[in-house]
Amino acid sequence: MSIETKNVDKVVIRFAGDSGDGMQLTGTRFTETTAIVGNDLSTLPDYPAEIRAPAGSLAGVSAFQLQFSSKEIHTPGDQPDVLVAMNPAALKVHLADLISGGIIITNESAFSPKNLKLAGYESNPLEDDTLESYEVYSIEMSRLVATACEDMDISPKTVDRTKNMFALGLLYWIYNRPLEPTINWLGIKFKKRPELIDSNIRALNAGYNYGETVEIFTTRFAVEKAPLAAGKYRNINGNYATSVGLLAASVKANIPLFYGGYPITPASDILHTLASFRHFGVKTFQAEDEIAGITSAIGASFAGSIGVTASSGPGIALKAEAIGLAVIAELPLVIINVQRGGPSTGLPTKTEQADLFQALFGRNGEAPVPVIAAQTPGDCFYTAFEACQIAIKYRTPVFMLSDGYLANGSEPWSIPSFDDLPNIQPDFSANENGVPFMPYARDEKTLARPWAIPGTPGLEHRIGGLEKEDMTGNVSYDPENHHHMTELRAQKVANITQDIPPTDILGAASGDLLILSWGGTYGSCRSAIERLQNEGKKVSLVHLRWVNPLPKDLGEILIRFKNILIPELNMGQLSKVVRAEYLVDAQGLNLVRGRPFRAADIVTKAQELIG
Repeated sequence: MSIETKNVDKVVIRFAGDSGDGMQLTGTRFTETTAIVGNDLSTLPDYPAEIRAPAGSLAGVSAFQLQFSSKEIHTPGDQPDVLVAMNPAALKVHLADLISGGIIITNESAFSPKNLKLAGYESNPLEDDTLESYEVYSIEMSRLVATACEDMDISPKTVDRTKNMFALGLLYWIYNRPLEPTINWLGIKFKKRPELIDSNIRALNAGYNYGETVEIFTTRFAVEKAPLAAGKYRNINGNYATSVGLLAASVKANIPLFYGGYPITPASDILHTLASFRHFGVKTFQAEDEIAGITSAIGASFAGSIGVTASSGPGIALKAEAIGLAVIAELPLVIINVQRGGPSTGLPTKTEQADLFQALFGRNGEAPVPVIAAQTPGDCFYTAFEACQIAIKYRTPVFMLSDGYLANGSEPWSIPSFDDLPNIQPDFSANENGVPFMPYARDEKTLARPWAIPGTPGLEHRIGGLEKEDMTGNVSYDPENHHHMTELRAQKVANITQDIPPTDILGAASGDLLILSWGGTYGSCRSAIERLQNEGKKVSLVHLRWVNPLPKDLGEILIRFKNILIPELNMGQLSKVVRAEYLVDAQGLNLVRGRPFRAADIVTKAQELIG
């Protein structure tokens, strides 16, 4: 039978199965191979919150979605074209998202009466008319890998764990991906267990050969290389990019990096990654709780290091008092919030943008803190670097906002030249030959106070949470001094607008609609405006990097558009800030489903606004 090879511009695949089915690994290997092929790509890992959910249950379904393309893309895709469902629960959870007429590939071996019952199916969807509108390939993967490994002296349970490699091999065949990168990776991962190398390679080959020899597939697909700008690329996720950005800032400032924190999903990988950078002089401290984590970082900043802490919303709540201490002490500090669904424990493995108000206002007293937000996984590098720059230059704690989607999602990242990154000048104070040291004297341009290393002769000064007298730093309860210092701290944050470049507008400078976005909604918003502009709509996009302070030219931009739409994964937090600050009738598109926006949701709302 002849098999047609069809060229397509883009494909969205979702791998889904039980927590133990290796879907994250499968998706990651397909992603790495696709990056080697040269496609543009974007990924969305989707973890279950339950650590030990019963096997085969709906709560235990783990998924990994990626979009890859021969053109530039900005999101993991709105809906999958292909769903790989390793058990009935995976099919039940994800079927509704599949495009009409999409491809379903299942592990038929897992569709047992027990698993069907756990998933809530009264009959087998592979045998009734549930899937009649889809292109279904039901394959006994477990049986086929058992046959491929039948002469090996390993347990049936170990063999069955290779079925994800069978699915991966089949997808490699369908989409013309090479096997060698995965074979090489298996050799490294299991170098001390040669039997696992052999069994996984056999399963991988079995899946590839199944596509080649079983005459049920009539079409293979080819996705050509994307025209990426010249440079050296690697696939990177947001948490790793954040860690490397912090390290780069430390090297460019020529001062040590100290991380103090406490493990929490989805921020823990920052601690794990930075701990592996100890050969660069990075010091990491896993504290007994969130409070100890941030206060140790404040102490490191006091001693002349870049102090960093990271958490998610619940942990940031515990750090609030200490953030106020860093504000009044006016010390450099970077606080990273990898946002997740809330409130309370909420949705620990899902994404959200609902901690903006927490970053802006979540402290007692007047305690302004600059807030910068990353827009893509790769951009987390530059955002972390810039957060360190501003923290050091203005002697202030800085919030960096990421989220679960950016932290775990990945994209091709053009590795920057280290020499092209700007140097950071810490400008530590020095003893000026008997001139009395004034720890709260101010730089005229930034209003930053001096940064004095403890133990330097002549630079002794007070530090702590009590209000300080202007200039001397002595404890002061004077009401006029307190008002003055409050104004100074607020003005210092406002002065950061000096470092914010003119705002980029994607599209015309005026029109029927401006989409105003921040954080991880960038990809969906950009995809949406490209669709709308292709339809001839007068729509533009402004994506905010700094949320506090806001760019000084933002107000002038807003008044040039008839409508303003602010998509957020919260109930309208930036919308309230913009409406209050600029007195414009900004409309919100607010969804809190634990998932990134679909570009189609934004397109629909935009069309509704402009008619």
